[in-house]
Amino acid sequence: MSSSKILELQQIKREFVMGTETVRALKGVSFDVFSGEFVTIMGSSGSGKTTLLNILGCLDKPTGGDYLLDGVNVSKLSRNELARLRNHKIGFVFQSYNLLPRTSALENVELPLFYNPELTTRERRERAMGALASVKLVDREDHTPSQLSGGQQQRVAIARALVNQPVMILADEATGNLDTRTSYEIMALMQELNQQEGKTIIFVTHEPDIAAFSSRTVMLRDGKVVKDSKNENVRSAKEALAALPPADDY
Repeated sequence: MSSSKILELQQIKREFVMGTETVRALKGVSFDVFSGEFVTIMGSSGSGKTTLLNILGCLDKPTGGDYLLDGVNVSKLSRNELARLRNHKIGFVFQSYNLLPRTSALENVELPLFYNPELTTRERRERAMGALASVKLVDREDHTPSQLSGGQQQRVAIARALVNQPVMILADEATGNLDTRTSYEIMALMQELNQQEGKTIIFVTHEPDIAAFSSRTVMLRDGKVVKDSKNENVRSAKEALAALPPADDY
């Protein structure tokens, strides 16, 4: 693993004013993520997970502290610069897939590339096919989301996250809508992308069995990091999947 820092969070604070009250969602969060790490962020609802995710994803700015993404201080950027950084550096995967319903898998994956004027139609298509290949869905390129299972839709969403060759993948409860078997399939794919392609992954979850597939867990409570630990025994999602009873027994 190379030792370059992808993320640096230094005393990140985020406050919201609601009426006469100030809500302190994040109270000085600090941690680094290095290239090639697979980190899960855990915490119950109200812990500050979503607020932190929005800041990591450049969808929101901290009220205090510094956030460096791939060496760039995000706190200092304008809205347009934030959007550009987000599009080039981060691949998002959401719980609800966020696919366009009447659009094929291939076209859904191509979407982020339309913001890149330097690419030709052919280059866009080649890149999108490459991303679909990395999630093993090339044979479903013409299918619309309604013709795909939940797990396949999430794979298309992951391919879309990969297509811009981002420095990190940011996944928000990406297995939240899936059954155990499909969740493990998605985690096996995430482990493969991390271990074989060296992708840096930050995965937000509230499920301990999902966190066990990552190499490090950052635990939030009441807007602070209460634990940041390496997982000594990383579970193999492929093995966990193989150990499940056959699908017919469900």
